[in-house]
Amino acid sequence: MSFGVPAVAVVPLTASALVLAQQPDSGDNGGQGEDFGKSSPVGLLVLILFLVAVVFLVRSMSKHLKKVPQSFDKEETASETEAAEAETAEQEPETAEAEKKPDAAGKKSD
Repeated sequence: MSFGVPAVAVVPLTASALVLAQQPDSGDNGGQGEDFGKSSPVGLLVLILFLVAVVFLVRSMSKHLKKVPQSFDKEETASETEAAEAETAEQEPETAEAEKKPDAAGKKSD
């Protein structure tokens, strides 16, 4: 058993498909007139502004990237080394004073 569309329903469907598929004749081509696809001077101005903005962003990014160290590990070890040197510098005067006291005490006992 096959399903068939009655002839009464086929004629209105075909007529409506032909009407919908027609090109408009009223002069309105749906925005596809003589100037369709052409850019305007405003579009050119916007494009130039975007290009200038990209140039400034690239320059700024390159300046910031020059400040970034080659490796972050070296920076951490350098800061640890500086901290160790600072601690050593603070301990040296105390050590020198501690060394003088036993010498003075040793000389008194002799």
